[in-house]
Amino acid sequence: MSSWSDQIWWLSSTSSSGMAADLLVTNGTIYSSDSSLPFAHSMAIRHGRILRIGNYSFVQEVSGHGTKELNLEGKVVVPGFIDSHVHLLFGGLQMARVEVRGVKTKDDFIGKVKEAVKNMKEGTWLLGGGWNNDLWGGELPSASWIDDITPRHPVWLSRMDGHMGLANSLALRIAEVTSNTQDPVGGTISRNEDGEPTGLMIDSAMKVILSCIPEVSVEERRQALDRASRHALMRGVTTVVDFGRYFPGASVEHSWEDFSDVYKWADLSGRMMIRVCLFFPMPTWSRLVDIVQTTGRRLSQWISIGGVKAFADGSLGSNSALFHEPYADEPWNLGLQVTAVESLYNMTVQSDKSGLQVAIHAIGDKANDLVLDMYKSVASTNGKRDRRFRIEHAQHLALGSAVKFGEQGIAASVQPDHLLDDADSAVKKIGLERMQKGSYLFQSLVDGNALVAFGSDWPVADINPLNSIETAIKRIPPGWDKAWNSAECMKLTDALNAHTIFAARACFLDEDIGSLSTGKIADFVILTTSTWDPLAQETTSVAATYVGGVQAYP
Repeated sequence: MSSWSDQIWWLSSTSSSGMAADLLVTNGTIYSSDSSLPFAHSMAIRHGRILRIGNYSFVQEVSGHGTKELNLEGKVVVPGFIDSHVHLLFGGLQMARVEVRGVKTKDDFIGKVKEAVKNMKEGTWLLGGGWNNDLWGGELPSASWIDDITPRHPVWLSRMDGHMGLANSLALRIAEVTSNTQDPVGGTISRNEDGEPTGLMIDSAMKVILSCIPEVSVEERRQALDRASRHALMRGVTTVVDFGRYFPGASVEHSWEDFSDVYKWADLSGRMMIRVCLFFPMPTWSRLVDIVQTTGRRLSQWISIGGVKAFADGSLGSNSALFHEPYADEPWNLGLQVTAVESLYNMTVQSDKSGLQVAIHAIGDKANDLVLDMYKSVASTNGKRDRRFRIEHAQHLALGSAVKFGEQGIAASVQPDHLLDDADSAVKKIGLERMQKGSYLFQSLVDGNALVAFGSDWPVADINPLNSIETAIKRIPPGWDKAWNSAECMKLTDALNAHTIFAARACFLDEDIGSLSTGKIADFVILTTSTWDPLAQETTSVAATYVGGVQAYP
């Protein structure tokens, strides 16, 4: 039940007939993310939606034969978390691959590969990722690190940000990458002093290797959805905005194959566990228009069509985010413009004119300015409407750019936990002064009335809303004893709203989810804490997750 007609039917059937609630949730501190009633003691649920919310006596009036009661024993309840930016199936696939996240030395990196290759059939690809060279001092890995231990296995290990990957020499040979291979537009093949490829492929250059890797089977992708959904529920996430297996260099077809082979299959066979809002590669916008015109944006209670996504630049960690000033550690480098401006503009105009929501990845300050200016131009060309343009990441902003988000009605889809991973790297790459003035300006965005939506970018960072909220409030990276720009620390309620109602608004789902309000779907999370104050502390975790009023975890 997701359309307005469904809601009207639901409200009239529950009120006029006096039907009893299925479940009363009582004796807790319920934070609703609804400004008209921010806190409540109890709520009543019927047919998966909230029938009443308020004090116990008000809610108890709709108790009847068969009504169950869940006594929270004082625990805190929040709306189901919405992760505004994930790559869901890619994350689920990575869970079954070589995990090099958190590896802190070159030897450990090599050891992980050596261990993984032991039981593999000769000739099969060794796939995985999550490495962060900043954790072992900054030296970038090369094929020479792993060639001796992988002579019969092609290897592809993506960096944690998904904008760079390492291939071994066998993989380079299979892809026919040599010293004579030209860098593709929007990408770089890393080379040594002799001009020979080192094994590192950056942004669109990754497609040279990715196109050689055998396709993941339908069954593997379906298992990945199951794994990823269970992981999300464990962290209190009930809805994700999924940008698919679409990265610079990846095939635009992956998102469409996953839509038909995995999501539609799971929906029709009753296997969906969390709600998904799907974004598709912008070059395929016309296909998406055809679907929306046929079915509408809401395909079921589980699947919604979000819109289209494109890339303006790369990432900070891969020195491919686009800046106005050069990188401190590469004075000749301003970063990469991954998509030509004219192409990006034309696709955005067409997508927006067709009524699709547009989301564009921008990390560097120049990339963000480019997208902000382009969005303004497109809105002027196509006329006024509720479009909710999105910028994904919005990590580094030039002076005066933060206020433009609010002025132009643009959603800033940000990932607080990237701040933890980027801190030491940013010092080296853009310097202290630039990173203090212009990086992760969450509070400035809030002050400028921007719609700020939180996400993880999983599997770049883990799905963990409680951790993201703590990061946004404290901003203290690992090994630091003070906040990275304390003026940008957020308030608890603003951070919670960014993972709930604002996240819902940023993907047009706020009529159904995002707050615990009468008539909305009863997605909620019970936390282990019984007091509001330490909510954003490391000791707080998810006790239970409910989707549509039904316990989904544990």
